Amino acid sequence: MGKIKITVCMGSSCFARGNQQNLAFIEAFIKTHDLDAEVDLAGARCENKCALGPNVIINGVEYNSVNEEKLEQILTKFCK
Repeated sequence: MGKIKITVCMGSSCFARGNQQNLAFIEAFIKTHDLDAEVDLAGARCENKCALGPNVIINGVEYNSVNEEKLEQILTKFCK
């Protein structure tokens, strides 16, 4: 399997709705699970899907209304 590509929307709406905390959670998850070499983490400008935010894209799949609980469920799948 190739690198896990995670893109976090950093547009003002997603950021205000929780992606600041989500980004910190993702960074901590990567560190805790020793995934530094396996993950390519990046921020993105607004994707114009503000009403669905906060938005995170993982390996091309867009996840909407994400929070730490939802992110943990999603990210745990990649640790196996």
